[in-house]
Amino acid sequence: MARAARTGARSRARELIVQSLYQMQIAGHGESELLAQFRDRPDYARVDQKYFDEVLSAICRNTQKLEQSIDKYADRPLSQLDPVERGILLLGFYELQEKPDVPYKVVINESVNLARRFGAVDGHKYVNALLDRAVKELRPDEASRNPASSG
Repeated sequence: MARAARTGARSRARELIVQSLYQMQIAGHGESELLAQFRDRPDYARVDQKYFDEVLSAICRNTQKLEQSIDKYADRPLSQLDPVERGILLLGFYELQEKPDVPYKVVINESVNLARRFGAVDGHKYVNALLDRAVKELRPDEASRNPASSG
């Protein structure tokens, strides 16, 4: 039960992270402003707060590096991506690169679920394809142990 509660709190943290990254793109808000705003929201009490704070800060500080990673696998310029999918990809690539304790299938599944919930009609397919391609290079050992594609 505790693990399920933690998993739910982590999923809710990812939702807030994506909302924060959307706001960053649309309104140009920076790390400290986003952290302050989202910490004041009632739903912040129900998220994995440590994960939210750590991941949002890291993505804000490394957006350019993450975008370069995404761009390596994307078939179109990042400027053409929907801001929601772009935020989801920033989170997904961050987790693939910096959170080896999170299995890649969890990263992809969570990202696809976020894209289905908040993104454009078929945005989840693009998110899935991009992350699936990236896994082969970013986590080759894990991908070779679990060759089944996600999605």
